[in-house]
Amino acid sequence: MSFFIISPEIYAWVILPLLIFLARICDVSLETIRVIYISKGIKYLAPIIAFFEIVIWLLAMEVVMNDLANIANFFAFAFGFAFGTYIGLVLEEKLSIGMVIMRIITTEESNEAIISFMKEENYGVTCMDAKGSRGNVKMILSLVNRVDVPRIKAHIEKTNPQAFFSIEDVRYVNEGVFRPKQSNIFSGLFHSLGSSRKKM
Repeated sequence: MSFFIISPEIYAWVILPLLIFLARICDVSLETIRVIYISKGIKYLAPIIAFFEIVIWLLAMEVVMNDLANIANFFAFAFGFAFGTYIGLVLEEKLSIGMVIMRIITTEESNEAIISFMKEENYGVTCMDAKGSRGNVKMILSLVNRVDVPRIKAHIEKTNPQAFFSIEDVRYVNEGVFRPKQSNIFSGLFHSLGSSRKKM
């Protein structure tokens, strides 16, 4: 009975670089998510992620250091770092962790549609009169779950495309009116473990 045997050349120049590449994607993706969790005050999951991140990094680094003459390992290490950074950002966007402040600036004639929508969808709304370079405007402030931002943006762009809005991350929230967060199993787990927001 014959067995498939991988030649040393294929193992050294193909399989090992591929494993390094995949390891780097994993550890850099974890690093990106860990940094984001730290910035949002999610202190329980960050150390756990850091443990697995450094273990994977050490394994990849050991392989590279054991064969410094293999240029394929260096390229795999670098490309894995690049792809891991991108994938980490994509994962963070999919998880939609935390809350943001939306600042919406619109004319007084067209702000009622936005305010009505926000209230109907159970978003807390604070309205202020302001003066812009072209006259009086209304500033609408709302604290929303990050996962809800695309829905709000779509409504604003549809009903009031001239409105200006900006979005800012929030680390801690104490009190307020919030729309219940609809999330997937992973973001729901992370949110329940790490969120410091008080429920009303």
